[in-house]
Amino acid sequence: MNVKALFTYNYGKENMKKIESLGYDITIINEKEIQYKNQFKDIEVLVCYNPFNTLDISLMKNLKWIQLSSTGVDQVPKEVVLKNNIIVTNNNGGYSIPIAEWIVLKTLELLKNSKNFYRKQENKIWKLDTTLLELYGKTIGFIGTGSIAKEAAKRFSAFDVNILGVNTKGKDVEFFDKCYSRDNIKEMVSKCDVVVVSIPYTKATENLVNENILNGMKDEALFINISRGNIVDEKKLIENLKLGRIKGAALDVFEDEPLVKDNPIWDLENIIITPHNSWISEKRNIRRFNVIYENLKNYKEGIELKSIVNMSKGY
Repeated sequence: MNVKALFTYNYGKENMKKIESLGYDITIINEKEIQYKNQFKDIEVLVCYNPFNTLDISLMKNLKWIQLSSTGVDQVPKEVVLKNNIIVTNNNGGYSIPIAEWIVLKTLELLKNSKNFYRKQENKIWKLDTTLLELYGKTIGFIGTGSIAKEAAKRFSAFDVNILGVNTKGKDVEFFDKCYSRDNIKEMVSKCDVVVVSIPYTKATENLVNENILNGMKDEALFINISRGNIVDEKKLIENLKLGRIKGAALDVFEDEPLVKDNPIWDLENIIITPHNSWISEKRNIRRFNVIYENLKNYKEGIELKSIVNMSKGY
């Protein structure tokens, strides 16, 4: 018997046929236009990013599984899925490679003052800069040692750097020289020339990188955030950047997005800003589809799903 599945994104005629051939009856409705309809009462599987602002999944009484196209899960109505025992899986690792490349790129750009050179090029200024730094021998610290951090650490290891990490219990992780428990973040950041925020956003990690942690960083260290803006005390980060205590930052995420034009962070000289763009690559769609397809295949065959999220913890 076919399983009824609702998709909020069309992955193309050939790909959707591949999914149908697994034994699915597919309904496709654009996420921006979706609202609950009576025809959804028999939907068992929802494949989506974030339809939850307009789609009340509590009305979908037969819904058993949500497959997200995103890595983050903070958009999912936690209480509803827990109450109804709905399985949630995410696109864990689907964007890790491009984000890891972005982290390495921005670290090098900050060390090599690339922003200033681009400005000089625009103004046709030929002037030597003797303040450039090497990545060699530096200590890189990751707050969060999941898939993204591991891919970045793997790439950083080619530069002969020391790689530290923070995770819940301080467990050892491949490509990391040492890991600390979450209670010892301040100890780790005090040793780092570059601090990367790569931990999932949950209620427990909200404002985790607070004034105390930011003030505990080495003088003139670099700061990078690819996770969520709400994990960091943005006002205190700005203060430290203005004072030069933190030498520079590369931010892909912010407390409020899109970043409004009068946000003071735009005016800082020692910052690189990108618009939540680090996950983009030409391979993102095929990777995302492959993750979804494999899980749909597993579900139909009764095999355990990959990347099941513990919604009580939020990751």
